[in-house]
Amino acid sequence: MGQPTKRILSIDVLRGFDMLLIIFADHFFANLHKGANSSFSEALANQFSHPEWFGSTFYDIIMPLFLFVVGAVIPFALSKRMENNSDMGPVYKKLIRRFVILFILGWIVQGNLLALDIEQFKIFSNTLQAIAVGYVVSCLAYIHLSRKGQYVLFAACLIIYALLLTVPNVPGVGRSVLLPDQNFAVYFDRLILGKFDDGYQYTWLLSGLGFIATTLSGMFAGELIKSNLPREKVAKLLLVIGLAGLIVGAVWGIWHPIVKKIWSSSFVLASSGVCFILLALFYWIIDVKGVVKWTFPLKVIGMNAITAYVLSHVINFPKVSKYLLFGLEQYTGPYYDMFASIGGFGLLYLLLWYMYKNGTFIKV
Repeated sequence: MGQPTKRILSIDVLRGFDMLLIIFADHFFANLHKGANSSFSEALANQFSHPEWFGSTFYDIIMPLFLFVVGAVIPFALSKRMENNSDMGPVYKKLIRRFVILFILGWIVQGNLLALDIEQFKIFSNTLQAIAVGYVVSCLAYIHLSRKGQYVLFAACLIIYALLLTVPNVPGVGRSVLLPDQNFAVYFDRLILGKFDDGYQYTWLLSGLGFIATTLSGMFAGELIKSNLPREKVAKLLLVIGLAGLIVGAVWGIWHPIVKKIWSSSFVLASSGVCFILLALFYWIIDVKGVVKWTFPLKVIGMNAITAYVLSHVINFPKVSKYLLFGLEQYTGPYYDMFASIGGFGLLYLLLWYMYKNGTFIKV
């Protein structure tokens, strides 16, 4: 048997760190550069925006880390139920319910559902929907497959998707290549989704294989943390696995480029490696060394991550903050939008803090 299925603080804090990047970092650094207009601020802003196509920035780790952390909690969520209840019917119902809710939330956030206009509706276009796919398949793998079977599924997702990106022909283009509008994944999305495709170069349907692999990688990390191994050894293994994944992904990227927009298999390996490294760092500091005082703000965010994500996308908190901070504009000049970003984040954080203090945790 593994360790008790108590919450692992480092996972909650890492989730909060990821949410902080999602709900605050990108527009903060963009507005900082707007005010400072220096080469340093430009470099920071570039790291918090996606590259045009090839390569990666720090901002590209945010979505994989979200899926990774979701996978990391699967062993803690399911192991006790599997031990104490042979009837898995309620578990399957919960998986279906979560899948549906995440898809609906994704429609609200980026699928234009609230526009109430079928012409603007997008079926599959959001991180929450990617999580839904990765979460359900990873849970089923945890329930029904052996550890070896899970590893085989992980490898199969990467290999099959890599082949789909390089072997088939794309009508009017020729053989699929990892370039904008010339890869089989984007052709398949547009073929199946039609006018409900998200309209960008991002891909979602076949990229689901990558979403599954990313979530599985988090599940492997969770299984390692839940094992009977000493915590110091777990932290070291997380780091070693992370470095290996990053190196293998980068090397594979020489022939099979790292492209976040289509979630290429090399991107999955490299980004999962970074996720392992981040978890190793957080786990070592928090759960091994016990340095926890600094974690509270991130824990507040991480414990209501879905709420933070949805609210930050539905409500423009920086714009709301300008109704309160408009008097600062005369004193802050070009930095006004940066202060509005800070104010908007403060408003959202106060809401999350209030929910945390009252024990209100919204789960799907």
